[in-house]
Amino acid sequence: MAAVLVLAAVLLLSVGTAVTFGPADLSQGTVWAVIADHLGLIHADVPLLRDHIVWELRLPRVLGAAVVGAGLASCGAVMQTVTRNPLADPYLLGVSSGASLGAVAVLVLGIGTGVMALSGGAFAGAIAAFALVIAAAGRKAVLRPTRVVLAGVALAQLCAALTSFVIIWVADPHATQSITFWLSGSLARADWTALAWAAPVLAVALTLLLLHARALNAFAFGEEAAATLGVDVGRVRWLLLITTALLTAVLVAVSGAIGFVGLILPHAARLLTGPDHRRLLPVVVLAGAIFLIWVDTAARTLFEPRELPAGVLTALLGVPAFVVLLRRREVNG
Repeated sequence: MAAVLVLAAVLLLSVGTAVTFGPADLSQGTVWAVIADHLGLIHADVPLLRDHIVWELRLPRVLGAAVVGAGLASCGAVMQTVTRNPLADPYLLGVSSGASLGAVAVLVLGIGTGVMALSGGAFAGAIAAFALVIAAAGRKAVLRPTRVVLAGVALAQLCAALTSFVIIWVADPHATQSITFWLSGSLARADWTALAWAAPVLAVALTLLLLHARALNAFAFGEEAAATLGVDVGRVRWLLLITTALLTAVLVAVSGAIGFVGLILPHAARLLTGPDHRRLLPVVVLAGAIFLIWVDTAARTLFEPRELPAGVLTALLGVPAFVVLLRRREVNG
């Protein structure tokens, strides 16, 4: 409980501080005054330009980073438990790549418009990708974690190739540049419209995951042990996996494919909470939000006026962490 309260306070401080970073010089007092004004708590005498910078430009992006980070981290924690594989996350299992392919198909081919159309295409791609991974790994995929990861990596490469084919086929330089940056994982497109769609989905998904925290604890001991403890293994497993696929799809529609957040953060959170998902899930959600807020802040400010995709920085952090996890698995057998 103490860890949750501390992380919640750090998250609030991170939101207020991250909004101050950028070409325009802003103070935390200005940031919180603008937020309180728009929430109807006070009447703040803030210049219109600064109000616009905070409310329309920076705050949606910072909150978008928090939503995406929280969602990806929770998805990683659930996938690692359900598949009993510490290397599982939406990126490695091909879900993010499938969602990206679906979103690009919507965006480039003109199948639909708006955040809902992007999310629908991303969800269709995520579900299709996950179904193909399970089919490729075999009927007992959940009992074969290595095969699931290998199938996910292979399918991720296939989806990446198909995405490139779609972009090249369209042959629009402007669209190609925009989509390539987005697929690298960028929160530049995050706005209030995207948050109005993504935040409720995150809230519902997290509520569902927390309600199944005891079942997730049982899954950690294996499928047979979970069944012995009264868990409807087949139903709960697919419910959780489809929930994570849906959440991943919505997050991809907001930010593109940001990898390794779902791999790193669950392991870091377990160092604080242990394996009990009743404590793990709240901590990993808050830690994921804080982590991606600062990664995105670094991505948009370190090389001003140029901006790096956030996915580039998460990969630079995630690849070494992935190697460490592989080495630990080798040592532990």
